[in-house]
Amino acid sequence: MAAFGSLSDRLADTFDRLRGKGKLTEADINVAMREIRMALLEADVNYRVVKDFVTRTKERCLTAEVMESLTPAQNVVKIVLDELTELLGGTESKLVLSSRIPNVIMLVGLQGSGKTTAAVKLAYMLKKQGKSPLLAACDVYRPAAADQLATLGGEIGVPVFRGDGVHPVEIARASIREAVDTMRDVVIVDTAGRLQIDEQMMQEAVDIKRAVKPDQVLMVVDAMTGQDIVNVVSTFAERTDFDGVIISKLDGDARGGGALSVREVTGKPIKFVSMGEKPDSLEVFNPERMAKRILGMGDVIGIIEKAQEAATAEQLASAERMLRDGFTMDDMLEQMKAVKKMGGMKGILGMLPGGQRALNQMGGDLDEKVFDRNEAIILSMTAEERRRPSIINGQRRARIARGCGLTPTDVNALMKQWGEMNKMMGKVRAMAQQQGVGKKGKKRKKGKKMRMPGVPGMGGMNMNQLMNQMGGMPGMGGGMSDMEKLMQMNEQFRRK
Repeated sequence: MAAFGSLSDRLADTFDRLRGKGKLTEADINVAMREIRMALLEADVNYRVVKDFVTRTKERCLTAEVMESLTPAQNVVKIVLDELTELLGGTESKLVLSSRIPNVIMLVGLQGSGKTTAAVKLAYMLKKQGKSPLLAACDVYRPAAADQLATLGGEIGVPVFRGDGVHPVEIARASIREAVDTMRDVVIVDTAGRLQIDEQMMQEAVDIKRAVKPDQVLMVVDAMTGQDIVNVVSTFAERTDFDGVIISKLDGDARGGGALSVREVTGKPIKFVSMGEKPDSLEVFNPERMAKRILGMGDVIGIIEKAQEAATAEQLASAERMLRDGFTMDDMLEQMKAVKKMGGMKGILGMLPGGQRALNQMGGDLDEKVFDRNEAIILSMTAEERRRPSIINGQRRARIARGCGLTPTDVNALMKQWGEMNKMMGKVRAMAQQQGVGKKGKKRKKGKKMRMPGVPGMGGMNMNQLMNQMGGMPGMGGGMSDMEKLMQMNEQFRRK
């Protein structure tokens, strides 16, 4: 979540200084609030929003309940989390569709905000949910806009209606008739934008809305838009009375403050955020989980959800076999594919507590190409070598290196990683067996830690070292609700 990287770092530094004090004074709170105010303003959050946020937060932090507690710094962090969650909308706002066929979703926004790609991502999400969407190309002004929509729609298997290609309101009307004729239950209308607000654009949006009577009007907002976002969303809210917001390009290098201002300024909920270029990169917006990620507390539940979504029945059966028989190179290949499907190591690391901060400290990027190199090495092995990696000797390693165009050193690195993961699998299997035999089972020796395998793309750093780099798991102290959800979801995951 690069858009909030700088803000997350500033807030984390502020909280670290608070945790270094045993007892907080009013002066400490004032300093912390001043730092939070500056961090938000530098992130381009609207100054009125910042003022109200800091006033509410400071008022709660100066209560006797906080100042006289044994862990005042943790209480301050919890208050900032609560207020940031409220600023972002409080609770998740779902897409509301009616019982009529077809449902109509209309997208509005400025040119360049990402409306067309957002329309395609939304269609992809609805298709995965069992809907049959139709995309309507109502942007007749931007060169090749309809062609772009048709190309992207073709990639995800969703038809695009272009009508006469001249009259936007008529195209929108005709798209509804087309949906009825072709048994499509959702129409997503991609409207035209301008580089800045003008009367023609606003009137056209109003006319299309009047013509198709959409169930939901969603405004697409570019996360890179700064202070001007307040004027833009206010005008659209007044003229089109939209129902919710899609924040696009949240994975970019923007400061992200505009996104934090939208809910407070308009009162309209953020419904989705776009975290990448691929069709599956649109996520339902959850204020609490986003607030935790901004504060460096991670989104562990999100990782589990991504794992559940990526998992297949074959992979679950494979996991049971791994525990029983050991870890093969084919298993490693499947693991790498699953990590890619979940957004890669960079995406997963950004959802771990303190992960974005650790990523920034490592230069802001990971070597994701290691997956491609390792895949090439594994595919250069014979079926028997992939099934029984222990038979791979020096001669075989040299042959494998020649086959994939890499060096024996690269093959050795992969073999070492496989060895560590196989050892860990053995320890997990032993622990599971100990739990199965009850109290008579042998206990693990005191002080002996499980050595975690290296993380691909991180120079051999293993998960224990990574967690040390992150400074533990901030924010998890009072997060039992997250841990309970995590355990419940894990149990559901095992029962699938």
